[in-house]
Amino acid sequence: MRNTTRLIALLSLAGFAALSQAQTATPRIDQREANQQARINEGVATGELTHKETRHLEKQQAKIHRAEHQAKADGVVTPAERARLTRMQNKASQSIEKDKTNGRVAG
Repeated sequence: MRNTTRLIALLSLAGFAALSQAQTATPRIDQREANQQARINEGVATGELTHKETRHLEKQQAKIHRAEHQAKADGVVTPAERARLTRMQNKASQSIEKDKTNGRVAG
């Protein structure tokens, strides 16, 4: 009987931990962040991005990362917070594309 009670308690704790993690999980945002960073790195490697452009794009990425961290701070990423992060990433994606194709090259 005692073992059954312990098992139920452990399973409850494990379920709670999984639920807590699911509420703050942002796999799409994290993947998109990684993809954008890769695009920036590619632009630097090919010379498509100048130092100034790279610095600006890196600041944008840092701002998104901070916003994501803030959204996760209370243990729940709300739909409004996810939408805000998505809008920020959309803007950053446009900036990356614009800067990579503007014809300026690193010196």
